[in-house]
Amino acid sequence: MLQFSLTKKVLIWGVVALGFFFAMPNGFYSRVEAVNDARVQIENGNITPELMRTASNWPSFLPSSLVNLGLDLRGGAHLLARVRVDQVYEARMDDFWPEVRDALRSERATIGTIRRVDGVVDDLRVRISEPAQIARAVELVSALARPVTSLSGAGSNDIVVTSENDIIIVKLSEAEKILTDNRTMEQSLEIIRRRVDEAGTREPTIQRQGTDRVLIQVPGIGSSEELKGIIGKTAKLTFHKVISRTSKATQRVQSRQVLYPAQGENDVYYILEKTPVINGDHLTDAQPAFDQNNRPAVSFRLNTTGARIFGQYTAENIGSPFAIVLDEEVVSAPTIQSHISGGSGIITGQFGVEETTLLSIQLRAGALPAELEYLQESTVGPDLGQDSIDAGTLACLIAFIAVLVFMSLSYGLFGIFANIALIINVALIFAILSVISGTLTLPGIAGIVLTVGMAVDANVLVFERIREELKKAKNPRRAIELGYERAFSAIIDANITTLIAAVILLVFGSGPVKGFAITLGVGIITSVFTAIWVTRLLISIWIDRKRPKILEI
Repeated sequence: MLQFSLTKKVLIWGVVALGFFFAMPNGFYSRVEAVNDARVQIENGNITPELMRTASNWPSFLPSSLVNLGLDLRGGAHLLARVRVDQVYEARMDDFWPEVRDALRSERATIGTIRRVDGVVDDLRVRISEPAQIARAVELVSALARPVTSLSGAGSNDIVVTSENDIIIVKLSEAEKILTDNRTMEQSLEIIRRRVDEAGTREPTIQRQGTDRVLIQVPGIGSSEELKGIIGKTAKLTFHKVISRTSKATQRVQSRQVLYPAQGENDVYYILEKTPVINGDHLTDAQPAFDQNNRPAVSFRLNTTGARIFGQYTAENIGSPFAIVLDEEVVSAPTIQSHISGGSGIITGQFGVEETTLLSIQLRAGALPAELEYLQESTVGPDLGQDSIDAGTLACLIAFIAVLVFMSLSYGLFGIFANIALIINVALIFAILSVISGTLTLPGIAGIVLTVGMAVDANVLVFERIREELKKAKNPRRAIELGYERAFSAIIDANITTLIAAVILLVFGSGPVKGFAITLGVGIITSVFTAIWVTRLLISIWIDRKRPKILEI
């Protein structure tokens, strides 16, 4: 157990050296963090002399990955939002209406005229003029049903078609609603994450909670209002045909028309066709820009399909106005002067420079499939975060120093070897967290403190077994070998059971619980390495050099 080949020695000391190498940037946290931020901005094309100077403050050949500080340590904003999934049902029914209309029109001679009537939010209602043919009408619409594309919904269709007197009622099936809810939540999470990431924030926590809620925590941001500004509204961009313009907010419109206000103009409203010509799904890029009058604007580019549809529409409607609508507000309604090919254009409106930047971020990230309703919001100030860091650091130092003193007094030179391994253990934890971009929270600090105790516990087991072997008149080398052999299984068993608990916390926990589980899991791995290999290697080197006849622990 005390014989180490040259290869093993090189491997062990190599791992230790790498640990200190990758943990080193955390000793210069503020400096390295400023350098990383500057490098990101330079990569995004924002090149200034000041940023270049900041980026050069840390050598490029050294690692620059840091342990990210969580919301409770850095300060930042916390939001809990509900995704209005019911709005998606309504949009699905609106999109389904043209198919239903075309299917019923194919047998107009039998079922008579058709007309969509108002219903509840999540259904589509169509009245026919020949009530006696309602069964045939239901059959035609039912033929449009498609199988639900999920394992839980196997054997189910996406719609349920019923009738009530002369009205056909179309609803999403329960299986399709579950699938739609999951898809809506996944889209919302991804789009929120894109918007927050594009704004240059650090390591946000964006998680689903329950069926329709999203937890958003962003360290280092000024306030919850600032975070809400980054996330923004749905940022739903659509282009509509203009029917007319009015000054009445209560103007009645037909069922397939909508009344939207003009942005920045009082008593100006536009009556538009409800079905858009193109929408934000066709958008591939959006950037802040300036128009020909040097006013802030947003330039956009459409994909191939959107460019083709938009080009065809503009060619057929020269001289007619069309409306650019953002979140149910008409930002501009220009008149089509000529055929617009190429699929690019510019959006002008009542924008400031900061507004165009935020809007372009929101449009690039994509439209949220549904609105967010904020249920809870709070801001953790940087001072409170610093207090948490100071308290956590103090707790770690007290625990660390107490353990070092205890081990030195209890086991003498062997206790010093264990203390050296303990310092290496902490460095390895920070190195791994830096490499994997882990986030350190207050519970994470608790996990590190617990790991320190567990690492010492492994050494205590070994040293106590060595003491027992020495009492049996074993020579020092043999006593040490037997001590490690007989303590090995107990160390492994204890750490495996704790690692299983950490994995369970990681899988089923969220937020701070996950932070605790990650640091605990990483700490278990490093503590086993330092307790079994590093401490043993140090003892082996000492034994080979000193060759003591009597061993006192």
